[in-house]
Amino acid sequence: MNKILVTGGCGYIGSHTIVELQQSGFEVVSIDDNSSSEPWIMERVQQITGIPCTNHAINLCDMPALRAFFEAQPDISGVIHFAAFKSVGESSKEPLKYFHNNLLGQMNLMRCVQDFKIPHFVFSSSCTVYGNPEQLPVTEESPMQEPESPYGRTKVIGEAMLRDFVKVVPAQVIALRYFNPVGAHPSNHIGEYILGVPSYLLPYITQTAIGKRKKLTVFGGDYPTRDGTCIRDYIHVCDVARAHVNAIQYLQRGAAPQAFEVFNLGSGLGQTVLEMIASFEKVTALRLNYEVGDRRAGDVVAVYANNRKAREVLGWELKFDLDAMMATSWAWEQRLAREHG
Repeated sequence: MNKILVTGGCGYIGSHTIVELQQSGFEVVSIDDNSSSEPWIMERVQQITGIPCTNHAINLCDMPALRAFFEAQPDISGVIHFAAFKSVGESSKEPLKYFHNNLLGQMNLMRCVQDFKIPHFVFSSSCTVYGNPEQLPVTEESPMQEPESPYGRTKVIGEAMLRDFVKVVPAQVIALRYFNPVGAHPSNHIGEYILGVPSYLLPYITQTAIGKRKKLTVFGGDYPTRDGTCIRDYIHVCDVARAHVNAIQYLQRGAAPQAFEVFNLGSGLGQTVLEMIASFEKVTALRLNYEVGDRRAGDVVAVYANNRKAREVLGWELKFDLDAMMATSWAWEQRLAREHG
Protein backbone atom coordinates (compact mmCIF):
# COMPACT_ATOMS: atom_id res chain seq x y z
CA MET A 1 0.00 0.00 0.00
CA ASN A 2 3.01 2.31 -0.18
CA LYS A 3 3.65 2.90 -3.89
CA ILE A 4 2.18 6.14 -5.19
CA LEU A 5 2.07 7.37 -8.78
CA VAL A 6 2.50 11.12 -9.18
CA THR A 7 1.55 12.48 -12.60
CA GLY A 8 3.30 15.73 -13.47
CA GLY A 9 6.06 14.78 -11.04
CA CYS A 10 8.63 17.12 -12.60
CA GLY A 11 6.28 20.08 -12.25
CA TYR A 12 6.17 22.70 -9.54
CA ILE A 13 3.76 21.17 -7.03
CA GLY A 14 4.41 17.61 -8.21
CA SER A 15 8.13 17.72 -7.44
CA HIS A 16 7.57 19.19 -3.97
CA THR A 17 4.95 16.52 -3.30
CA ILE A 18 7.35 13.73 -4.27
CA VAL A 19 9.79 15.10 -1.67
CA GLU A 20 7.10 15.04 1.02
CA LEU A 21 5.94 11.55 0.03
CA GLN A 22 9.44 10.10 0.08
CA GLN A 23 10.23 11.73 3.39
CA SER A 24 7.02 10.19 4.76
CA GLY A 25 8.05 6.66 3.78
CA PHE A 26 6.25 6.25 0.45
CA GLU A 27 7.75 4.74 -2.68
CA VAL A 28 7.06 7.09 -5.58
CA VAL A 29 7.02 6.71 -9.35
CA SER A 30 6.41 9.66 -11.69
CA ILE A 31 4.84 10.27 -15.08
CA ASP A 32 5.72 13.56 -16.80
CA ASP A 33 6.21 14.14 -20.52
CA ASN A 34 8.25 17.29 -19.71
CA SER A 35 6.19 19.39 -22.12
CA SER A 36 6.15 22.17 -19.52
CA SER A 37 8.77 20.97 -17.03
CA GLU A 38 12.43 19.99 -16.93
CA PRO A 39 13.73 16.41 -16.49
CA TRP A 40 16.62 17.58 -14.29
CA ILE A 41 14.13 18.42 -11.55
CA MET A 42 14.04 14.73 -10.61
CA GLU A 43 17.79 14.81 -9.91
CA ARG A 44 17.21 17.76 -7.58
CA VAL A 45 14.49 15.84 -5.74
CA GLN A 46 16.99 13.05 -5.08
CA GLN A 47 19.50 15.61 -3.79
CA ILE A 48 16.94 16.59 -1.13
CA THR A 49 15.74 13.13 -0.08
CA GLY A 50 18.63 10.86 -1.03
CA ILE A 51 16.05 8.56 -2.66
CA PRO A 52 15.83 8.07 -6.44
CA CYS A 53 12.50 8.50 -8.23
CA THR A 54 12.07 7.27 -11.77
CA ASN A 55 10.16 9.50 -14.17
CA HIS A 56 8.44 7.97 -17.19
CA ALA A 57 8.11 10.41 -20.12
CA ILE A 58 4.54 9.52 -21.06
CA ASN A 59 1.78 11.80 -22.30
CA LEU A 60 -1.45 10.83 -20.55
CA CYS A 61 -3.30 11.26 -23.84
CA ASP A 62 -1.31 8.29 -25.20
CA MET A 63 -3.50 5.49 -23.87
CA PRO A 64 -1.42 2.53 -25.16
CA ALA A 65 1.73 3.91 -23.50
CA LEU A 66 -0.17 4.68 -20.29
CA ARG A 67 -1.68 1.20 -20.14
CA ALA A 68 1.71 -0.40 -20.72
CA PHE A 69 3.08 1.63 -17.80
CA PHE A 70 0.37 0.38 -15.44
CA GLU A 71 0.87 -3.21 -16.60
CA ALA A 72 4.53 -2.90 -15.61
CA GLN A 73 3.65 -1.34 -12.22
CA PRO A 74 1.12 -3.73 -10.66
CA ASP A 75 1.72 -2.57 -7.09
CA ILE A 76 0.56 1.07 -7.34
CA SER A 77 -1.88 1.75 -4.52
CA GLY A 78 -2.68 5.40 -5.14
CA VAL A 79 -2.51 8.15 -7.74
CA ILE A 80 -1.91 11.87 -7.23
CA HIS A 81 -2.83 13.63 -10.46
CA PHE A 82 -1.14 16.95 -11.28
CA ALA A 83 -0.38 16.60 -15.00
CA ALA A 84 -2.32 19.35 -16.80
CA PHE A 85 -1.79 22.59 -18.65
CA LYS A 86 -2.41 25.46 -16.23
CA SER A 87 -2.03 28.88 -17.88
CA VAL A 88 -5.29 30.79 -17.55
CA GLY A 89 -4.34 33.24 -20.30
CA GLU A 90 -3.18 30.59 -22.76
CA SER A 91 -6.31 28.55 -22.16
CA SER A 92 -8.44 31.50 -23.27
CA LYS A 93 -6.51 31.67 -26.53
CA GLU A 94 -6.34 27.91 -27.11
CA PRO A 95 -9.32 26.29 -25.38
CA LEU A 96 -9.23 23.10 -27.46
CA LYS A 97 -5.61 22.50 -26.47
CA TYR A 98 -6.68 22.60 -22.81
CA PHE A 99 -9.80 20.50 -23.26
CA HIS A 100 -7.86 17.83 -25.15
CA ASN A 101 -4.88 17.62 -22.81
CA ASN A 102 -6.51 18.11 -19.42
CA LEU A 103 -9.73 16.17 -19.94
CA LEU A 104 -8.61 13.35 -22.23
CA GLY A 105 -5.51 12.80 -20.10
CA GLN A 106 -7.64 12.59 -16.97
CA MET A 107 -10.12 10.22 -18.61
CA ASN A 108 -7.32 7.88 -19.68
CA LEU A 109 -5.89 7.93 -16.17
CA MET A 110 -9.31 7.20 -14.66
CA ARG A 111 -9.73 4.28 -17.05
CA CYS A 112 -6.46 2.81 -15.78
CA VAL A 113 -7.48 3.41 -12.16
CA GLN A 114 -10.63 1.43 -12.88
CA ASP A 115 -9.02 -1.37 -14.90
CA PHE A 116 -6.08 -1.87 -12.54
CA LYS A 117 -8.24 -1.52 -9.42
CA ILE A 118 -6.34 1.32 -7.78
CA PRO A 119 -8.26 2.35 -4.67
CA HIS A 120 -7.09 5.92 -3.98
CA PHE A 121 -7.00 9.00 -6.21
CA VAL A 122 -6.08 12.60 -5.29
CA PHE A 123 -7.00 15.27 -7.85
CA SER A 124 -5.27 18.61 -8.28
CA SER A 125 -8.13 21.08 -8.45
CA SER A 126 -8.21 24.85 -8.10
CA CYS A 127 -9.95 27.77 -6.45
CA THR A 128 -10.86 28.86 -9.99
CA VAL A 129 -13.91 26.60 -9.61
CA TYR A 130 -15.40 29.27 -7.31
CA GLY A 131 -15.19 32.00 -9.96
CA ASN A 132 -16.08 35.38 -8.46
CA PRO A 133 -17.42 34.27 -5.05
CA GLU A 134 -20.44 35.93 -3.52
CA GLN A 135 -19.22 35.48 0.08
CA LEU A 136 -15.80 35.31 1.76
CA PRO A 137 -14.01 33.33 2.97
CA VAL A 138 -14.75 30.55 0.51
CA THR A 139 -15.74 27.20 2.01
CA GLU A 140 -16.06 23.82 0.32
CA GLU A 141 -19.83 24.40 0.28
CA SER A 142 -19.54 27.71 -1.58
CA PRO A 143 -21.32 27.44 -4.93
CA MET A 144 -19.26 27.02 -8.05
CA GLN A 145 -19.63 29.96 -10.38
CA GLU A 146 -19.26 30.14 -14.15
CA PRO A 147 -15.52 29.56 -14.80
CA GLU A 148 -13.52 32.61 -15.83
CA SER A 149 -11.34 30.59 -18.25
CA PRO A 150 -11.21 27.30 -20.18
CA TYR A 151 -8.53 26.17 -17.70
CA GLY A 152 -10.99 26.71 -14.84
CA ARG A 153 -13.64 24.85 -16.80
CA THR A 154 -11.37 21.80 -17.07
CA LYS A 155 -11.14 21.74 -13.27
CA VAL A 156 -14.92 22.03 -12.86
CA ILE A 157 -15.46 19.26 -15.42
CA GLY A 158 -12.62 17.21 -13.95
CA GLU A 159 -14.27 17.23 -10.53
CA ALA A 160 -17.65 16.37 -12.05
CA MET A 161 -16.13 13.42 -13.91
CA LEU A 162 -14.72 12.08 -10.67
CA ARG A 163 -18.01 12.54 -8.81
CA ASP A 164 -19.71 10.34 -11.41
CA PHE A 165 -16.75 7.93 -11.54
CA VAL A 166 -16.90 6.94 -7.86
CA LYS A 167 -20.60 6.05 -8.18
CA VAL A 168 -19.67 3.02 -10.28
CA VAL A 169 -16.00 2.31 -9.44
CA PRO A 170 -14.79 1.18 -5.98
CA ALA A 171 -12.26 3.98 -5.63
CA GLN A 172 -12.09 6.89 -3.21
CA VAL A 173 -11.25 10.35 -4.47
CA ILE A 174 -10.14 13.60 -2.85
CA ALA A 175 -10.08 16.87 -4.81
CA LEU A 176 -7.75 19.50 -3.34
CA ARG A 177 -8.67 23.03 -4.37
CA TYR A 178 -5.52 25.15 -4.23
CA PHE A 179 -5.53 28.87 -3.91
CA ASN A 180 -2.17 30.45 -4.89
CA PRO A 181 0.88 28.21 -4.28
CA VAL A 182 4.14 30.18 -4.09
CA GLY A 183 7.65 29.82 -2.72
CA ALA A 184 10.27 27.11 -3.14
CA HIS A 185 11.78 24.27 -1.13
CA PRO A 186 13.94 25.60 1.74
CA SER A 187 16.88 23.56 0.39
CA ASN A 188 16.76 25.79 -2.73
CA HIS A 189 17.08 22.69 -4.93
CA ILE A 190 13.59 22.91 -6.45
CA GLY A 191 11.06 25.65 -7.09
CA GLU A 192 8.84 26.93 -9.88
CA TYR A 193 10.63 26.85 -13.23
CA ILE A 194 8.70 29.18 -15.53
CA LEU A 195 9.05 29.05 -19.29
CA GLY A 196 8.20 32.45 -20.79
CA VAL A 197 6.47 35.37 -19.08
CA PRO A 198 4.95 34.48 -15.70
CA SER A 199 1.20 34.85 -15.35
CA TYR A 200 1.19 34.97 -11.54
CA LEU A 201 2.16 37.77 -9.17
CA LEU A 202 5.05 36.43 -7.09
CA PRO A 203 7.18 35.09 -9.96
CA TYR A 204 6.68 38.43 -11.70
CA ILE A 205 7.84 40.20 -8.54
CA THR A 206 11.02 38.11 -8.31
CA GLN A 207 11.75 38.36 -12.04
CA THR A 208 11.38 42.14 -11.85
CA ALA A 209 13.70 42.28 -8.85
CA ILE A 210 16.34 40.14 -10.61
CA GLY A 211 16.13 42.26 -13.77
CA LYS A 212 14.35 39.86 -16.15
CA ARG A 213 11.37 42.25 -16.26
CA LYS A 214 11.71 46.01 -16.37
CA LYS A 215 8.66 46.85 -14.33
CA LEU A 216 5.76 45.24 -12.49
CA THR A 217 2.33 46.62 -13.28
CA VAL A 218 -0.26 46.37 -10.52
CA PHE A 219 -3.57 45.89 -12.30
CA GLY A 220 -5.96 48.30 -10.65
CA GLY A 221 -5.67 50.53 -7.60
CA ASP A 222 -9.32 51.42 -7.15
CA TYR A 223 -10.87 48.15 -5.96
CA PRO A 224 -13.05 48.18 -2.81
CA THR A 225 -10.27 46.71 -0.64
CA ARG A 226 -8.10 48.11 2.16
CA ASP A 227 -5.52 49.58 -0.23
CA GLY A 228 -7.37 49.49 -3.56
CA THR A 229 -5.65 46.38 -4.98
CA CYS A 230 -6.97 42.85 -5.42
CA ILE A 231 -6.85 40.33 -2.57
CA ARG A 232 -5.66 36.74 -3.02
CA ASP A 233 -4.81 33.82 -0.74
CA TYR A 234 -1.15 32.75 -0.99
CA ILE A 235 0.17 29.48 0.41
CA HIS A 236 3.64 27.99 0.46
CA VAL A 237 4.13 25.13 -2.01
CA CYS A 238 5.59 22.87 0.71
CA ASP A 239 2.40 23.28 2.72
CA VAL A 240 0.38 22.37 -0.38
CA ALA A 241 2.62 19.36 -1.03
CA ARG A 242 2.25 18.08 2.52
CA ALA A 243 -1.54 18.20 2.22
CA HIS A 244 -1.32 15.56 -0.53
CA VAL A 245 0.50 13.24 1.86
CA ASN A 246 -2.18 13.92 4.46
CA ALA A 247 -4.86 13.12 1.86
CA ILE A 248 -3.30 9.79 0.85
CA GLN A 249 -2.82 8.79 4.49
CA TYR A 250 -6.42 9.75 5.23
CA LEU A 251 -7.67 7.52 2.41
CA GLN A 252 -5.40 4.66 3.47
CA ARG A 253 -6.80 4.80 7.01
CA GLY A 254 -10.28 4.28 5.59
CA ALA A 255 -11.39 7.46 7.33
CA ALA A 256 -13.27 8.97 4.39
CA PRO A 257 -17.03 8.90 5.04
CA GLN A 258 -17.85 9.18 1.34
CA ALA A 259 -16.23 8.24 -1.95
CA PHE A 260 -15.62 11.84 -3.13
CA GLU A 261 -14.51 14.72 -0.91
CA VAL A 262 -13.15 18.21 -1.54
CA PHE A 263 -10.81 20.31 0.59
CA ASN A 264 -9.65 23.90 0.28
CA LEU A 265 -5.91 24.49 0.51
CA GLY A 266 -5.28 28.10 1.41
CA SER A 267 -3.71 30.11 4.18
CA GLY A 268 -7.09 31.34 5.34
CA LEU A 269 -5.80 34.89 4.92
CA GLY A 270 -5.95 37.34 2.06
CA GLN A 271 -3.11 39.63 1.00
CA THR A 272 -3.44 42.57 -1.34
CA VAL A 273 -1.01 43.06 -4.21
CA LEU A 274 0.60 46.01 -2.44
CA GLU A 275 0.97 43.97 0.75
CA MET A 276 2.78 41.28 -1.23
CA ILE A 277 5.15 43.86 -2.66
CA ALA A 278 5.76 45.36 0.79
CA SER A 279 6.53 41.92 2.25
CA PHE A 280 9.00 41.17 -0.54
CA GLU A 281 10.75 44.51 -0.05
CA LYS A 282 10.97 43.93 3.71
CA VAL A 283 12.40 40.42 3.44
CA THR A 284 14.90 41.20 0.68
CA ALA A 285 15.74 44.83 1.56
CA LEU A 286 15.17 45.68 -2.12
CA ARG A 287 13.05 48.34 -3.77
CA LEU A 288 10.80 46.94 -6.46
CA ASN A 289 10.14 48.88 -9.65
CA TYR A 290 6.35 48.89 -10.00
CA GLU A 291 3.47 51.09 -11.03
CA VAL A 292 -0.28 50.96 -10.51
CA GLY A 293 -2.09 50.65 -13.84
CA ASP A 294 -5.61 49.98 -15.08
CA ARG A 295 -7.70 47.06 -14.00
CA ARG A 296 -7.26 43.80 -15.94
CA ALA A 297 -10.31 42.14 -17.47
CA GLY A 298 -11.44 39.00 -15.66
CA ASP A 299 -9.80 39.72 -12.30
CA VAL A 300 -12.01 39.10 -9.28
CA VAL A 301 -11.85 41.62 -6.43
CA ALA A 302 -11.01 39.19 -3.64
CA VAL A 303 -10.87 35.47 -2.95
CA TYR A 304 -9.46 33.62 0.03
CA ALA A 305 -10.12 30.31 1.71
CA ASN A 306 -11.67 28.93 4.82
CA ASN A 307 -9.23 26.04 5.43
CA ARG A 308 -10.81 24.62 8.60
CA LYS A 309 -11.95 21.37 6.97
CA ALA A 310 -8.43 20.46 5.81
CA ARG A 311 -7.00 21.29 9.22
CA GLU A 312 -9.60 19.39 11.20
CA VAL A 313 -10.23 16.40 8.94
CA LEU A 314 -6.84 15.83 7.30
CA GLY A 315 -4.78 17.02 10.26
CA TRP A 316 -3.07 19.53 7.98
CA GLU A 317 -0.92 22.29 9.49
CA LEU A 318 0.59 25.38 7.89
CA LYS A 319 4.31 25.72 8.57
CA PHE A 320 5.35 28.61 6.30
CA ASP A 321 4.33 32.24 6.71
CA LEU A 322 4.35 35.05 4.14
CA ASP A 323 7.94 36.03 4.89
CA ALA A 324 9.06 32.44 4.21
CA MET A 325 7.17 32.49 0.93
CA MET A 326 9.07 35.61 -0.09
CA ALA A 327 12.49 34.44 1.16
CA THR A 328 12.36 31.04 -0.55
CA SER A 329 10.98 32.53 -3.78
CA TRP A 330 13.81 35.06 -3.90
CA ALA A 331 16.50 32.48 -3.12
CA TRP A 332 15.16 30.28 -5.94
CA GLU A 333 15.05 33.19 -8.41
CA GLN A 334 18.67 33.98 -7.60
CA ARG A 335 19.70 30.36 -8.16
CA LEU A 336 17.93 30.30 -11.53
CA ALA A 337 19.76 33.47 -12.52
CA ARG A 338 23.12 31.92 -11.63
CA GLU A 339 22.43 28.68 -13.45
CA HIS A 340 20.34 29.70 -16.43
CA GLY A 341 20.90 33.43 -16.84
